[in-house]
Amino acid sequence: MPNRPLVLPILFALLCLGIALFPLVGDTFYVRLVAKIVVLAIFAMSLDLLVGYTGLVTLGHAAFSGTAGYVTAALVNKAGIVDLPALLVAALGAAGAAALVIGWISVRTSGIYLIMITLALGQMVFFFFHDVAFWGGADGVNLAAKPELTMGGVTLLDLADRMVFYYVALACLVLVYALLFMVSKAPFGQVLRGIRINEGRTRALGHDVQRYKLAAFVIAGLLAGLAGFLEVVRSGFISPAHVNWHESATVLIVVILGGMGTLVGPVIGAAALVLLEDWFANLTVHWKLFVGLFVIAVVLVLPSGLIGLAGRIGALRWSQRLRRPGAQSAVSKGAEVAREGAGDA
Repeated sequence: MPNRPLVLPILFALLCLGIALFPLVGDTFYVRLVAKIVVLAIFAMSLDLLVGYTGLVTLGHAAFSGTAGYVTAALVNKAGIVDLPALLVAALGAAGAAALVIGWISVRTSGIYLIMITLALGQMVFFFFHDVAFWGGADGVNLAAKPELTMGGVTLLDLADRMVFYYVALACLVLVYALLFMVSKAPFGQVLRGIRINEGRTRALGHDVQRYKLAAFVIAGLLAGLAGFLEVVRSGFISPAHVNWHESATVLIVVILGGMGTLVGPVIGAAALVLLEDWFANLTVHWKLFVGLFVIAVVLVLPSGLIGLAGRIGALRWSQRLRRPGAQSAVSKGAEVAREGAGDA
């Protein structure tokens, strides 16, 4: 069979190539739609580190992206700051701080208690932005200007340009994937997997489980903050709805829909959800019902998510290839040669 460890990175590379070339053939509406998918994919990948790799199911993840979005809007609208590096550092710093506090409290629990405490803490963040007039109240705020990168009086990047934003978001998607891929292959990532599979055994091996969980929370919060920063720049708007638990539930659905613990799955899940929402919304006002039915069907038929469908197709093709004339004899000869080599050794 193909080298399985290479399948997902190759699939991700092909997806990114398609996204990069899409503006050459797609109209403006669908280019904007793909930009929305890219930002949601980053958000979902950040949650996948917690849910898919560490086994920490949370309903407060939107608190991190929303915090980054609100801090960005406040600095632009109230302080007049449009410098891209400064805004990005502030947004990620705020999201990381929120993740540190929420994570420090949450990692002391597990299971249903973890879900409930992250839900409660996330809603506290929601009401903070909803009730404090400084943040714009229930109506939210529009972004007065878009960030830009200037050097020596020359504008190098202006995110007000939709195509510039499109490729900046795509670059962020690639960087986030590369970072999480390296994390998953590093000893740190192996410990996170151990926590998901058997937390007690991982603790017995001498690992400080709470510290690893907290580190995962902070990394996920920083990446969610990046998604929140990109989302407020993309849409030019932020409201308490971006911090509500519904947003956290939506991104959790994206991860489950695409496939947990794969990194590529959240990208596929984001594309599927956004495209389905757009398609059904054009057909009926009850589009949420049909999207929900689709998600339920995927969970029942494909427990490993849409990424599992690709695996099933690959396995089917491989089995068909083995049924071709001469394929079995080639496999038998290979096995015979291997046995002879083992006997000589």
